[in-house]
Amino acid sequence: MDNFSFHNPTRIHFGRGQCAQIAREIPTGARVLLSYGGGSIRHNGAYDQVMAALAGRHVVEFSGIEPNPEFETLMRAVELGRAERIDWVLAIGGGSVIDGSKFIAAAIVLDPAIDPWLIVGNRTPLATALPLGGVLTLPATGSESNFAAVVTRRATQDKLSFKNPLVFPRFAVLDPTLTMTLPPRQISNGVIDAFVHTVEQYLTVPNEARVQDRLAEGILQTLLEIGPRTLAQPDDYEARANMMWAANQALFGLVALGQVQDWATHAIGHELTALYGLDHAQTLAVTLPWLLAYRKADKEAKLAQYGRRLWQLPGADAAVADAAIGRTVAFFEAMGVPTRLSSYGIDAGEAATAVAEQLRRHGRTRLGEGGLLTPEDCTAIVHAAA
Repeated sequence: MDNFSFHNPTRIHFGRGQCAQIAREIPTGARVLLSYGGGSIRHNGAYDQVMAALAGRHVVEFSGIEPNPEFETLMRAVELGRAERIDWVLAIGGGSVIDGSKFIAAAIVLDPAIDPWLIVGNRTPLATALPLGGVLTLPATGSESNFAAVVTRRATQDKLSFKNPLVFPRFAVLDPTLTMTLPPRQISNGVIDAFVHTVEQYLTVPNEARVQDRLAEGILQTLLEIGPRTLAQPDDYEARANMMWAANQALFGLVALGQVQDWATHAIGHELTALYGLDHAQTLAVTLPWLLAYRKADKEAKLAQYGRRLWQLPGADAAVADAAIGRTVAFFEAMGVPTRLSSYGIDAGEAATAVAEQLRRHGRTRLGEGGLLTPEDCTAIVHAAA
């Protein structure tokens, strides 16, 4: 296992009624930009609880952050924040709202001479960012306690990430009761998202990172158990609580320590979302199984470990690896997330060519652990998802 260091400054308040902790986290007299998506926060109770906790602060609301947060929308929030002399950002929503709010927190205080789009892709250094907090209402990405974000620019069909420790949320509220009104599609997407985040850090090569392997397997086993349960029993608090914690831990940072990581599924998936507007989790579901099959030879040892430990599959490594990929497809489909592009009305040949072109344009020509995947390889993977 390689050398590593770990730092995560986010304070997590988990459980019923934890929005009240916001009153302790954000100073009285603060000027707060409250960022969110649509109207769901008024139906699930989050808005009223947050506003009660923010009593005594100057609050400016910004709504309309999209499921894949768009640069143009976020820049309107930046302009509002500057005009209102905002000194705190509080996001209510899922990973997209929190991702977008990380960009807002960095861009509001960016030197006006610097193009804010350069934040995305880490093309300009950040000297500072506004303090940020998050109230999670859609568990999926773990964005509430990590320092990564993804932003889309519709005009250029770019969907790119950035990472910076300055945008670590200072705190995060994880109250499972705020997820009870989520529609089945969002629950399914959240489970798949967390599952693939974990797999990207786990299904690579043996690396003697035994604790991290077991952490990953625990998260995956939890998702296998409670994924269908959250769909069948929407008011099951314990299922929602376990799902929320699993999604958080999938990208909290611990699973990745000492591990070789992949992330090619995400690279391909981001391009599919930018090109066709698919949900993030949908693109992961149509990419991961076929990427695993394409790379079975060099991932066989970990695929076999995954098949034996998660699916209790017997047999030789090659057979177990094949069967494990099949079980993964079946799980995604059972969660209501199709694994074929044709299910979304997308021509695989056209998509394969377009994804390869986008990857080249973004300079992503060596993907996966060891940089083994070229755009041509990605073309073959997308073709296989027909």
